[in-house]
Amino acid sequence: MQVSVESLGTLERRMTFSLPADRLEDQVGGRLREMARGAKIKGFRPGKVPTRVIEQRFGQQVRSEILDGMLRETFGNAVREQELQIAGNPRIEPAEGEELAYVATFEVVPDFGDIDVGKLQVVRHTSEVKDEDIDAMIENLRLQRRTWNPVDRGAQNGDAVELETWSQVDGERFPAEGAERGTTVLGTGGMYPEVESALVGMKAGEEKEVEVDFPADWRVKQFAGKKVKVTVKPVKVSEPVLPEVDAEFIRSFGIKSGEPEQFRKDIRSNLERELKGALMSRLRREVGEQLIAAYAEVEMPPKLVENEARDMANQAVEQARRQGRKVDLPENAHEQFLEAARKRVLVGLLVGEVARRNELKLDPKRVNETLNLIASTYEEPQQVIDLYRNDRQLMQGLQGRVMEEQVIDWIAERAQHTEKPMSFAEAIRQ
Repeated sequence: MQVSVESLGTLERRMTFSLPADRLEDQVGGRLREMARGAKIKGFRPGKVPTRVIEQRFGQQVRSEILDGMLRETFGNAVREQELQIAGNPRIEPAEGEELAYVATFEVVPDFGDIDVGKLQVVRHTSEVKDEDIDAMIENLRLQRRTWNPVDRGAQNGDAVELETWSQVDGERFPAEGAERGTTVLGTGGMYPEVESALVGMKAGEEKEVEVDFPADWRVKQFAGKKVKVTVKPVKVSEPVLPEVDAEFIRSFGIKSGEPEQFRKDIRSNLERELKGALMSRLRREVGEQLIAAYAEVEMPPKLVENEARDMANQAVEQARRQGRKVDLPENAHEQFLEAARKRVLVGLLVGEVARRNELKLDPKRVNETLNLIASTYEEPQQVIDLYRNDRQLMQGLQGRVMEEQVIDWIAERAQHTEKPMSFAEAIRQ
């Protein structure tokens, strides 16, 4: 195979290579003949469909699939032969004027020199699940199953308040007639602090006016960046009634025996999985910061950084939209994320290099543990596990995450590290 590689910059390369035409045609022909033996097409007996008919119907699709596979295989072989470390995905295009000749443009991993993780100083946070953490979780579960009892008194923190609201700004009333209705639980931050504070102590039927300063990007255009007079009127005030932690309550969480000891045991197991994930997130951030500081001067692949910055910008916009804020994404929006993207790319490439140089391999047991941790946060864990097992892309993403965690652990074990104990609540607070 004829391969030529030229440098387009410090980290950008262009590779020219060609595919063997005879091998391509042999594979296409073989696939079509195999399909003909098992094809069921109206007008032909099973297994007797002429190859030319199969070729007319499926030839283009088969050729495209085999061509794509050969491109990936040939490019991968060429990369290994040239001993190149690719950063990101290559752009592969047909070369002009020559059939089955291609040009791949890509970036390579920078030279990090000697990666001595023993020089890093890492703080490793530690924590454990205690009885009081289990008690707190049981209380949260009771809150989730609470019912509401209407009361004839002023609203207190923890009460549910059904209310009507209407607003005035610039001499205009919103809505023009009537009122907007809603329900909030005081103390949960479900409404603006000024509105929630005004509701405390109010009884059903009372009215109060409060001024609210809305941010410039507020989802209601007429209120954005303005001081608005909001009138609140509680319609009903209800106090919470928490269920007893009895056998019936316990069975509702899948504990068939209804035994408190088994209930607490299961809660402890879930909290320990959650804690493990939280501590790993802290360790990942800690090691990442140390790697960034140690290799800050190494040049990063510019296109890889730009692509990462664009992804981060899109994620920020999507998050804003989920919060009810309307955001228009300008063409250069990614520029404000370039520095953060550079750091993320730096850590990712360093982690990959550490794994490659030290021949670290993915641990299947750890993949299963992480998948169970993810699934445990859903009502139907087995459905989540099955979803991952049957979705190649999801599984590859999970395996990539686990491999990164393995490398982070490997680095932390060999770095100079100190331990910092913290409570469960502190540890899971990201």
